[in-house]
Amino acid sequence: MRVPAFLKILLPGMGVKRWFILSACGVAILAFGAFCLLGESGARSLYQGLIRYLPTIWRPAVGAALAASGLFALVLGTGMMVRGVLHAVSPKTGGSVAEALYQAKILKAAPNIVVVGGGTGLSNILRGIKHYTANLTAVVTVMDTGGSSGRLRRELDVLPPGDVRNCLLALAEDEERMAKFMQYRFTGGEGLAGHALGNLVLAGLEEALGGLDRAIEEASYFLSVRGQVVPSTLDKVHLVAELADGRVIKGEAEISSDPIPIKKIWLSQPAKAYERAVEAIEKANVILIGPGSLYTSIVPNLLVDGIAAAVNRSPAEKFVIMNLMTEPGETTGYTAYDHLKVLAQYLDLRRFSGVIVNTELPPPEILERYRMEGSAPVKDDLRGAKAFGMRVIRAPLLAVVEMEGKLTVKHDPVKLAKLLSRESKALRHSWTRWFSP
Repeated sequence: MRVPAFLKILLPGMGVKRWFILSACGVAILAFGAFCLLGESGARSLYQGLIRYLPTIWRPAVGAALAASGLFALVLGTGMMVRGVLHAVSPKTGGSVAEALYQAKILKAAPNIVVVGGGTGLSNILRGIKHYTANLTAVVTVMDTGGSSGRLRRELDVLPPGDVRNCLLALAEDEERMAKFMQYRFTGGEGLAGHALGNLVLAGLEEALGGLDRAIEEASYFLSVRGQVVPSTLDKVHLVAELADGRVIKGEAEISSDPIPIKKIWLSQPAKAYERAVEAIEKANVILIGPGSLYTSIVPNLLVDGIAAAVNRSPAEKFVIMNLMTEPGETTGYTAYDHLKVLAQYLDLRRFSGVIVNTELPPPEILERYRMEGSAPVKDDLRGAKAFGMRVIRAPLLAVVEMEGKLTVKHDPVKLAKLLSRESKALRHSWTRWFSP
């Protein structure tokens, strides 16, 4: 059910109606006080002077019209006053006063949701969920060694900012505008070519402020982020994998690009969980694992000391969001069951509420291109209504988006958020079940 923006001001808990009623009462008291000061004779003289030339038969209609006009003026004046204040304190906020108040009051009272993952899968899901709650935390892996992030990591000894950048933009108030700048990649310049502007900004802030966590806080401020983005760890560690042929390779990019299947994966050294990530998980009402590359986006978070344990002991509702496609080498031939079998090595899936599986196939021409690249849809081989003790929730969730000049399949963020609002008790029992983003 979609409610017009101007009616959202009538939602319970907005904190507006009480002040409007107080204003109306104040006007009535002021009028009554004025009549008391005038006295009975003065009030009678004022009344007679004002309506002397008005025929008696018209007086009720004129009185009703004046009362309605006064009420309208009170409502309009109060609304415009609030609009002016909101514009002054938050010039970037667009939309109506009701919309601004709706976001400020209702979304901040919504359930706490934590999403654990990395890559474009994580940032994509955030775009839908941010319309349901402002209490949203993205716990992001920081072990990338490829592309712009990897170069900055090697040259400046900073944590890789790429996944953090994507999540910040996904939660930004004006994502479309900010993405034009923060996602821009330099095409020339010695040492600049290939770098994303957002990566350079975050790397610069990390050096200037002394940590990625502080850099994220500052970037969140000027991007007007709804929710928060936190790294799973602040320790500078690498992924290490043993492949099926016995080779051991180091580095996220190197692992994901190798066509040989992964046998085992671990961290180059122990890494301690970032305390704010653990706190967010402990306070969560809903925890989502995925989507994202299984071994290089999701599992890296679970390898950090404290993250998997926090998820396992959390009483929150927990869901696994199954990937849409396999990834060459990393998960070639993996079915939905295979993905869950890997996650079960780190998480107690018996305490999860459900696993969400897409039922749609990509368009034939896109599917053929994926197959030529060594990728295929993740096969749903989860028999029956439950798997690993979890409910199997099946729904059409596929969307086709353009990324880096080619059509790519992703979870539809709006469809996925709506599905979660129906399947999660915490969300279903909150106001969000009545609205669509």
